[in-house]
Amino acid sequence: MRECVERDMACTDCMKASDFSNDTKGIKKRNWRTRIRYLLKITSSSSSKCMAGRSYRPTVEEVNQWAQSLDKLLSHKYGKAAFQIFLKSEFCDENIEFWTACEEFRTITSLGKLSSRARSIYEEFLQCDAPKEINLDYQTKDAIIQSLRQPSLTCFLSAQKKVFNLMENNSYPRFIHSELYKKLCAVARGEGKYLKF
Repeated sequence: MRECVERDMACTDCMKASDFSNDTKGIKKRNWRTRIRYLLKITSSSSSKCMAGRSYRPTVEEVNQWAQSLDKLLSHKYGKAAFQIFLKSEFCDENIEFWTACEEFRTITSLGKLSSRARSIYEEFLQCDAPKEINLDYQTKDAIIQSLRQPSLTCFLSAQKKVFNLMENNSYPRFIHSELYKKLCAVARGEGKYLKF
């Protein structure tokens, strides 16, 4: 079962960042459609192989709950995966990746791992010209730099809240009104079995 869950979660990494192009809108749409189709294919095939008939697809109730709040969306693994696919299509997936890294960071129990992971998060998301640099104000970044001397589980908390608020006020409303979310609602209702993405 663990293998099936890990394979299901791999859908969020099934395409490379280079697959997304600024050239045309059609390419961008085709990529999220491919990723969602892959997600739905994995969920339907894994349900028969791993859980003997129990479906991994989100129910209508779960998909409807995603529209209630960003918290509810992110607390559901398929909601989070769908939102990440949407953010990739808008070229701002570094926000959800940073938020996820901070969530995982707060579960670290080893002091040695805490220090090295804090440095890693800083280098990946916060330092100038970081590969996945997020947009934060100088004061927040400076406070994190100061806390890296003796990192604690809360050293990224302020930045994580700011990124969450940014997603909640900008990306999340667009996701809820997107074609992607409408397709997911249709699939959950059973109408999407033969939907053409």
